Amino acid sequence: MAKWEGKAYAKLAGCKAEQVWPLLQDFFGLDKWFPTLTTCLPVQGVSGQPGCVRFCAGFKTPVDGGDKKAMNWTKQKLLSIDPNDMVFSYSIEEGNVGFDSYVSTVKVLPEEHGCGIEWKYEVEPVEGWRLEDLDFFIGSGLQVMARRIEAALQLFQASMDQ
Repeated sequence: MAKWEGKAYAKLAGCKAEQVWPLLQDFFGLDKWFPTLTTCLPVQGVSGQPGCVRFCAGFKTPVDGGDKKAMNWTKQKLLSIDPNDMVFSYSIEEGNVGFDSYVSTVKVLPEEHGCGIEWKYEVEPVEGWRLEDLDFFIGSGLQVMARRIEAALQLFQASMDQ
């Protein structure tokens, strides 16, 4: 069976790509931005160095039922990072959400009047999910991330203007 592939995109108004990139390249800091993710802890390595691993837990997915299993968790490994191109790739090494062979690439793209974040992903089909569920999970999560980053940068800019 073919892998599922998808892409999500979020625009950030009034935020420069070089302001957004440092927030995203902090591989161990995803819990500051991704919705419902309560835990993001270093497992091994140095944040931002290929090979480092983070433990992420507490996130909700579109297919979580009422008879909730143990908390959702994954261990994610940084595969590559290029600060000049403002892009990194990571994989899910293990977890309890059924994402096998999951690889994702996140890129910050400069735009006129702001920037955008592109999140591409591929994964073996996930039992109990439809591709639309995964598209919604990543797409809606990325939109919330974008709004949180915008708000943080606006607050920072306002403090600098005083």
